Amino acid sequence: MALTGRTALISALGALFVGFVLPSWLGLLTVQLALLIGILCDLALAAPVRKLQFTRSGETTVRLSGEAHTHLTITNPDRRTLRAQIRDAWPPSSFQPGSDLSRSRHTVRIPGAERRRLTTTLHPTRRGDHHAVRVTVRSYGPLGLAARQGSHRIPWTLRVLPPFASRKHLPAKLARLRELDGRTSILTRGEGTEFDSLRDYAPGDDTRSIDWRATARRQTLAVRTWRPERDRRILLVLETGRTSAGRVGDIPRLDASMDAALLLAALAARAGDHVDLLAYDRRVRASVQGRTARDLLPALTDALAPLEPELVEADARGLAAAIRRRTPRRSLIVLFTGLDAAPVEEALLPVLPGLTQRNELIVAAVADPRIEEMAAGRHTPQALYAAAAAEQTRAARRRTADRLRHHGVTVIDSTPARLAPDLADIYLALKSAGRL
Repeated sequence: MALTGRTALISALGALFVGFVLPSWLGLLTVQLALLIGILCDLALAAPVRKLQFTRSGETTVRLSGEAHTHLTITNPDRRTLRAQIRDAWPPSSFQPGSDLSRSRHTVRIPGAERRRLTTTLHPTRRGDHHAVRVTVRSYGPLGLAARQGSHRIPWTLRVLPPFASRKHLPAKLARLRELDGRTSILTRGEGTEFDSLRDYAPGDDTRSIDWRATARRQTLAVRTWRPERDRRILLVLETGRTSAGRVGDIPRLDASMDAALLLAALAARAGDHVDLLAYDRRVRASVQGRTARDLLPALTDALAPLEPELVEADARGLAAAIRRRTPRRSLIVLFTGLDAAPVEEALLPVLPGLTQRNELIVAAVADPRIEEMAAGRHTPQALYAAAAAEQTRAARRRTADRLRHHGVTVIDSTPARLAPDLADIYLALKSAGRL
């Protein structure tokens, strides 16, 4: 039972009125007795909470920072009218900071044997699965003096997907891909193995591409052109150890890596290549294999949505073994990891020969733009010290990247805003050069 503010107000006014007519003790007793009778009557007329029936519906997925609508249908099987305040509780991260949480609170009036549908609008601020907490109902009597209160657990899960902000770069990268495939008037050819057409020889062409039989027929030098290869294998590997938990700006490094992986997957699927995903630290955290081009992006976003960094040191040998099991034939491996000197030199470098022997390997790392800002500062003694520290950090990352390149690895060290388009450009360059 819950008493309302109206109860206290009536009690005070009643005591003030009766105090002029009856002795104080008798007047107070009379008011309290009348109020008690009113409360009991109000409770008797309030609709019961436990008998209410609930069903949920609405959206089950939404992209981060998007808007989702969940519906709660309440059925009142009792003959008494339900006059209630209802709170549909969700985790705090289901709403924007500083937003009016009253959107999860509703006031309803449901006559007996009828139902009403309530809508709660969510604006999630974190990836992953958001679970409905509970539905709390406060049922008032017709006088509003007292109320019954109870809670119900009505399960519902909203999966918040990665935002895929780099999707804005996809049209430009697809236009470049069409150029490579010869689907536009700009015929930029790669060194693939699928014969495409013949054209006249131009200075600078590889003499190995001259078709001597066609030259004899045409009496002019003819050169074979090749269509960039399709049906290649690409494995996206997200290292989810402690280095991926570091925040760059407002997001973890892992989220920036996810965004770049999604752009590359969308581009590669359009190019006719097969894309798989592996997330690993000390064990497999997520895996996507064997999806068609149409199903690839939905499968990737669904697998990445609940993925969170683990505060453990990644097992490089276990990661290398997991990669080899998923690449029985030559593949492009894109490893999203950090460029910290110790983990790379002690863990990654010893396993590189087994990965690069028959595969093309790209290491993609997220750089902190704040380091660049600090390196440019010289106006105060404090800024000068910060600039020296930033230069030292940049030099260490360059040394680590150079050691990886010495082993035949392509290294991308870009800020979160540039990582996705830079990785897509490297992929297109490999296509154009016939290395993929």
